[in-house]
Amino acid sequence: MNNKHDIKTLNSLIETTLDSADGYAEAAKDAKSEQLTSLFRARSGERRSAASTLQRCVRSLGGKPEDDGTVLAGAHRMFVNLRSSLTSNDNKAVVDEVERGEDHIKAKFEDAMKDGDISPTTMSVITEVYTSVRQGHDQMRDIKQAFHS
Repeated sequence: MNNKHDIKTLNSLIETTLDSADGYAEAAKDAKSEQLTSLFRARSGERRSAASTLQRCVRSLGGKPEDDGTVLAGAHRMFVNLRSSLTSNDNKAVVDEVERGEDHIKAKFEDAMKDGDISPTTMSVITEVYTSVRQGHDQMRDIKQAFHS
């Protein structure tokens, strides 16, 4: 069986998941409340664990897993950090950025789950990790709505 498509899809999800972990780590530094700082650190660790699950799957398929996020995300984080240093960076702004990132990772996983060319075994792993992604997304969405109400 040719695993190239599964490996490519998983590696793309790994990059995005690592980007999310890094984004949460940055948000933890910017948060102005201990509760948000703690939540963001926990989510960062959870995303690193999710990336590890995806990396194990790539290895089991005979591939070399990604171990870093995307260049684009790194550039985005630098821009956000610059913007944060130029504006008053309150919790609402931090939560807005995190929630925007959550929309991106959730959509990326949902697109992968619609891919009919993914093997059932790989799809099972993607679906398992998606459960955590969806919970993180929904939690950030709810926090953002609370800040804006």
